Amino acid sequence: MSEDTTAAHAFAKLLAVVTELRARCAWDREQKLGDTPRHLVEEAYEVADAVARGNPIDIAEELGDAIVQCLFTGVILAEESKLDLATVMQNAADKLVRRHPHVYGDIRADTSDQVIENWERIKLDERASKNPDDAGSLAHVGRGLPSLMRAEKLGEKARRAGMDWANIREVIAQAREELDEVEQALDRNDTAHAAEELGDLMLAIANAPRFIDHDAETTLRAACDKFVARFDEVARIAAARGLDLKSMSPAEVDTIWNEAKAAGTNRKYR
Repeated sequence: MSEDTTAAHAFAKLLAVVTELRARCAWDREQKLGDTPRHLVEEAYEVADAVARGNPIDIAEELGDAIVQCLFTGVILAEESKLDLATVMQNAADKLVRRHPHVYGDIRADTSDQVIENWERIKLDERASKNPDDAGSLAHVGRGLPSLMRAEKLGEKARRAGMDWANIREVIAQAREELDEVEQALDRNDTAHAAEELGDLMLAIANAPRFIDHDAETTLRAACDKFVARFDEVARIAAARGLDLKSMSPAEVDTIWNEAKAAGTNRKYR
């Protein structure tokens, strides 16, 4: 049995299990299409976390859970509409073929940038055919994404349209400008405007990593992991000295924080 045949057989078996659970499990039967996005998002993030940890066994397990949620959503979709899983997968295959003319057609694309350029042009043409007045708008870009990822994606889309910072130094300068405006708003006790300017600051900062070949999500995830490691070290030091963090002054906590930082605490949080 070939690898493709084995995979197809396993896929069919998994779909059969998901379909049976939908029919026979009380919890599965109660779920509606509107209940599925939360589970899809959770499983997608579990996959991302497993990939970040780099353990193939964990990745495979979380990827399997994500596939289950996709299939479960497809089964419910088939019940509530005329779009069954076969149609969903056929449409997805057709889209991939359509957006890879350098593989399935006579268009040439020798670099990743050329591939992305073709992809975006084809996607824009598809959108224009559906809604000519909305083809060039960024309004629909990444609306289903978390705001950090959407901010970065908007920056990438704007770059391809011809509008972007020239380099990371310009992004940092923009961030400083936004930070000044935050402080000015706070000086006026205008918290609403301060929040607006904080949003502008966060939007700029979210786009900074891509100028040094990093992405915002991975960059922030690493910072979170570093914070967790240092927090754990601060808590360990405080406990060893019989101290209670909640009863310590900010200056005292800061002293221990600097100890943890100087020690080079950078364990990967798992």
